[in-house]
Amino acid sequence: MAKTSSVEKNNRRRKLADQYGPKRAALKAIIMDQSKPMEERFRAQLKLAALPRNSAKIRIRNRCEVTGRPRAYYRKLKVSRIALRDLGNNGQIPGLVKSSW
Repeated sequence: MAKTSSVEKNNRRRKLADQYGPKRAALKAIIMDQSKPMEERFRAQLKLAALPRNSAKIRIRNRCEVTGRPRAYYRKLKVSRIALRDLGNNGQIPGLVKSSW
């Protein structure tokens, strides 16, 4: 089980990313628009820099929904390899069969 503080920190980052997502996208569109004057683009860049760092989507870490483990994460199932194995052995994931040869 991951530290609760790490999981909560990641949840705060998700909430901030959802909250500031549209504003960040609008500012980035202004910054990337070559037809806008340089001063306006620079002001948009300063506004973007003033936003919280944790509101950037890139700072969100994929974590297992069951254990909070940050590594060996299956995106499709949103669980780590260890949780996947445990859930599969318990028969809680339909269609997953333990391999044996």
